[in-house]
Order: sequence, then C-alpha cells, then structure tokens
Amino acid sequence: MNSARIHDNLRSVRERIAAAAARSGRDPSAVSLVAVTKRRPVEQVRALIEAGAVDLGENYPQELWGKVAALADSPAIRWHLIGHLQGNKAGRTLPMVRMIHAVDSLKLLRALDGLADDVVEPPEVCLQVNTSGEEAKHGWRDDAILEDAEAIAACARIPVVGLMTMAARGTDAETARPSFARLRAIRDELRLRTGLALPRLSMGMSHDFEAAVAEGATLVRVGSALFEGVEP
Repeated sequence: MNSARIHDNLRSVRERIAAAAARSGRDPSAVSLVAVTKRRPVEQVRALIEAGAVDLGENYPQELWGKVAALADSPAIRWHLIGHLQGNKAGRTLPMVRMIHAVDSLKLLRALDGLADDVVEPPEVCLQVNTSGEEAKHGWRDDAILEDAEAIAACARIPVVGLMTMAARGTDAETARPSFARLRAIRDELRLRTGLALPRLSMGMSHDFEAAVAEGATLVRVGSALFEGVEP
C-alpha cells in the first residue's frame, strides 16, 4: 500500500475543490469533501484518515457496519451513508452515521423519522432526486418531490437538511452540469414549499465534482480520485 500516494491524492482533490470554488466566487470552506471508501480495505481507509480525511462515505450498510467497528479507535471520523438504505437496515445504521445522503422515498423518510427518537443524535438526511431521469436510479422525480413537500415538512424528528443527486452515466464534468443546476433549482422551490432551510446539496463525484461545486454543491462524494494509483 502506498500511503504517500493517498496523502498526495487527498491534497490534490482538496486543492481542486478550493480552486473550483474560487472560480465560482465561493468560499472553499463552504464545500466539504466526503471521502468514499467503498470496497477499500481498512488499512487504506486508515491511511486516508491519517492523511487528514474526516468525513468518510460508504455505499452499503453492511460494509459501513464493519468499518465502523474496525475503525472505532478513530473517534474523529464522521461517517456518511451515501448509498441506498433499505428500511430493515435503518435501525442499526442510524446511530453510526452523521448523515444519510440517499433518502430516496417518502416511505423511507417516514421510517427514519419514526426511528429518530431512539437515537441520541439523529443523523442529518438529504433527499435523493433523480435529476437525470434514468429508470435505474433511485430517488424522487423532480415534480414528485415538490408534490410531497407538505409530507416532507411533517417529518420533523429527523433533520432534513438538503438534497442529493447523481448525474447520468456516461456524462463528463460539463454534460453533468444540467443535473446539478436542476437540483439547486428544485432545492430552492422546495425551500419555499416546506419552510426548511435545506442548506446542503450533495452532488459531484470523482469525474464531475468541479462542475458540481460551480453549481452550488456543499458536499462532494469523491472516491476513485483519492485512491488513484493505489491497488485495491
């Protein structure tokens, strides 16, 4: 394992985030990096933590559970679940994470709201919107989430702090931008309909995070760029 390469990759990604923010007239501190560690062995994740990563994202609940246990001696970590969450895994997952990025239905949101009282500090959640229109993707349609505004606002025990999306497969930084701009517009409209502040926009991955920052991302989910040149 090349710890030095992980350290250099982390520094490079942070510099690119800061540069993208500066080009857009944004404060770089307004954008947080969520380092995606799915399918990466614990020793590589530990090297990433030692390089200074704090917010770590996992796609699969079972993998998250294992890494939370394996890295319990690193209390500064803020864990994020960024992938699909099934309702039957929600109760075990909630106490482990700081944020759930992909709450993709009103049914799941209501389930999390019902579990929130059982957690000392319920995680924040972002609502996933399918801005690309791809059938295989989870999430609300952009019109449907606005229709559910009243029901979303009624889920007051779980903190709904923003929206999340993924650009369509095969897009690059520029062709992904319409999906990110659309999410920002939906967020602005949902704010008006719910009265929620919704400060978080979780969007952008290794191949398009700079475009996402330009469109207002406050959380970018970067994995492969952090482990470039490092064997799995």
